[in-house]
Amino acid sequence: MLAVLPKENEKCMNKDKITKSDELRDEYEMSDFPAPLVRGKYVERLRESSNVVVLKPKVAAAFPNEEAVNYALLSLIKLAQTTTRLTDHSN
Repeated sequence: MLAVLPKENEKCMNKDKITKSDELRDEYEMSDFPAPLVRGKYVERLRESSNVVVLKPKVAAAFPNEEAVNYALLSLIKLAQTTTRLTDHSN
């Protein structure tokens, strides 16, 4: 019986088992990172640069989407400014 040797490009049939160093893994260990991990390291920077507002569930249920929320709030601002001007002129 003769043994058939694989061709040069067929040496590694299981290429999918080889992971590249730039691919994400399912799990990581703390020792995989060069510096110690700090919880909340960037939270203050995010808080300063973000304008995300979390609505109470009861308020969020009143609006179908973010455009409706923005429209309602802008209308309320406009009404408040108009009312303030009217009140200022009447004094």
